[in-house]
Amino acid sequence: METSKPHQAPMNRSDFADFIDRLADSFSADPDEWENANLLDFLRAWAAWLEDMDGYFSGRHEPVPSQPTWQLIADMLLAARVYE
Repeated sequence: METSKPHQAPMNRSDFADFIDRLADSFSADPDEWENANLLDFLRAWAAWLEDMDGYFSGRHEPVPSQPTWQLIADMLLAARVYE
């Protein structure tokens, strides 16, 4: 599940709401694709990814964002599905 494509405009609040709906549909359709399929594990994985976020961006040779965007939050949610 992707959050955006490089040629698309940046994600806005409405796009983010649509993304959340698609994320819920993804879980409903195939919960086995989610490593963290309960709320507690999901939230802990989200926090862990957030703590390790600098490494993610440095590995991509990108600056670490100083402020979150809708896109960054969407990326965090995607990561939290499977982050250990």
